[in-house]
Amino acid sequence: MSPGFTIWITGLPGSGKMALAQALAERLPKPVEIIDSGKLRASPLGASLGFSREDRDLNCGRHAFAARLLTRHGVIGIVKAVSPYKATRDAIRADLGRFVEVHVSTSREVCIDRDPKGVWAKALAGEIRSFTGVDDPYEEPTHPEARVDLGVLNPVEAAEVVLEALNRLGYVSEGSGDEEAVIQQRLEQGGFTTT
Repeated sequence: MSPGFTIWITGLPGSGKMALAQALAERLPKPVEIIDSGKLRASPLGASLGFSREDRDLNCGRHAFAARLLTRHGVIGIVKAVSPYKATRDAIRADLGRFVEVHVSTSREVCIDRDPKGVWAKALAGEIRSFTGVDDPYEEPTHPEARVDLGVLNPVEAAEVVLEALNRLGYVSEGSGDEEAVIQQRLEQGGFTTT
């Protein structure tokens, strides 16, 4: 069994973290599991948490705990979480060891324009408090293993950048992903349908 590792995808709300996580999960060697911060917050594991720094750190700690369990069993854990504080991410890196930080650097303006759930508009109108990027800080990673801007790249292109970094770091080897899924996606992008 290959050793697992954690890919920690961080970025502003609405930056494209989930789209990147899904594109990566399709291309990485299996088994892969996405830990979605939004879903975890909506579950009994996170429903009691607010958005204070302590609650955000606790939430990230829960993601790290789940990632540790997965990686211990040879699974690639992809954590998709705003995780706004650098010190918290650095502590998780030190704890997990096999950790790859990916910064989705999509600009605040693009995130506001996209706003698929309408949360930026509510935060800017003062209807949501302690919103990362409005009245709560987002501390960008200083030395992530990969940085991608999903205002410029599409999720597939961004996933390729991350895969190149994973290959360079020795976490995956070139061509180790799901070749069939990659071929199918490329055909669909070219306008061909597959069944």
